Amino acid sequence: MASSAQETGVPDVADPWTLPLDKIDMSNGNIFAANKHGEYFKRLRTEDPVHYCAESPFGPYWSITKYKDIVAVDTNHKIFSSNRDIALGDNPPDLATGSFIQMDQPKHDVHRNAAQPAVAPKQLANLEALIRTRVCAILDSLPIGEPFNWVELVSKELTTQMLATLFDFPFEDRHLLPMWSDAVTTTAQAGITGIDEEKRKELLGECMTYFVKLWHKRAGEPPQLDFISLLAHNPDTKDLINDPMEFLGTIVLLIVAGNDTTRNSISGGVVALNQFPEEYDKLRTDHSLIPNMVSEIIRFQSPLGHMRRNALEDIQLGGKLIRKGDKVVMWYVSGNRDDEVIENPDQFIIDRSRARQHVSFGFGIHRCMGNRLAEMQIRILWEEIMKRFNNIEMVGEPKRVASNFVMGFENVPVVIHAGSGAAQ
Repeated sequence: MASSAQETGVPDVADPWTLPLDKIDMSNGNIFAANKHGEYFKRLRTEDPVHYCAESPFGPYWSITKYKDIVAVDTNHKIFSSNRDIALGDNPPDLATGSFIQMDQPKHDVHRNAAQPAVAPKQLANLEALIRTRVCAILDSLPIGEPFNWVELVSKELTTQMLATLFDFPFEDRHLLPMWSDAVTTTAQAGITGIDEEKRKELLGECMTYFVKLWHKRAGEPPQLDFISLLAHNPDTKDLINDPMEFLGTIVLLIVAGNDTTRNSISGGVVALNQFPEEYDKLRTDHSLIPNMVSEIIRFQSPLGHMRRNALEDIQLGGKLIRKGDKVVMWYVSGNRDDEVIENPDQFIIDRSRARQHVSFGFGIHRCMGNRLAEMQIRILWEEIMKRFNNIEMVGEPKRVASNFVMGFENVPVVIHAGSGAAQ
């Protein structure tokens, strides 16, 4: 007898191939919690790759599901605007924050360039030894032979420590950063039900209060290479503090960007290697595959499911007429499984050729600013894992986040088996 949704904790979701095409609504977070989104997107790519959903909790919107169409939208900033919201649903007016990912040119580049030096190549080289030290400390503290949640003890802890460094945030308070990140991304606008909006506003208010104090402190000190100091001392962004919602939006963007992508790729890598044990065998045999595997993890996981744009004028795409003012959602999680561009896209292949050919980081002016930092953290983690452990065994089904925006995990139950992973 099949287990009920209540027993398994996994939502019941309809078979997408049985639904009328015009009734498919990808805004429903339960589709992602149930890990059924792959089949939904496969149908859309096959039958209606530029798909119009006329009715959803967030109003009508277009779904762009194929790789080349996503790139076309993401690189056409004159017609497809980022202004206002980047997720499928609009934030309520009293939480309508602004940040450079929600800006068009020329303002976008001015704000992005102010923060960019914190993750520039020279700075990353300076951070590598620190990241490795922290990775080693985290891995050496893990229980061997006992079940634990990989998300909490590894994925979240490593990315939280890195965030604290990028902000030069008080290390003893670093646990606040993922809490605020989750308050930003765990929203009704991401298709998540049962959200306590008052609690969410309270948390974001606490975030703003904390960072306002930090900003004033940094503004009175010599310039440094952390995000707050860079923004506070740059002539183009030093007055950001006077616009509370844009200030909050910029801070939470940098928190989320430095947290969710890397955290969920770290978790997703363990899940994928357990789902494809032959790839884990390859890795044990040849550790030099790690850098290529990192790119494959990021493609396979697609840590952010989508980004939204708003059409500034009528335009034809995929034989459809998108009207001025329409919402246009680029589903990165679908583009990364497009078999017209990526061979055997549903397979996790750590020695895949052209593994960096994915849309997880976006394209054009909004391409992920910290993509090299994310790759470096995951690479160092797996280099150190393979020196220590023969197997990170998943001992239960992972619990996925019920979100149409963050492709993440709440729990990845594992047991570590000691012993280094074979050949170097």
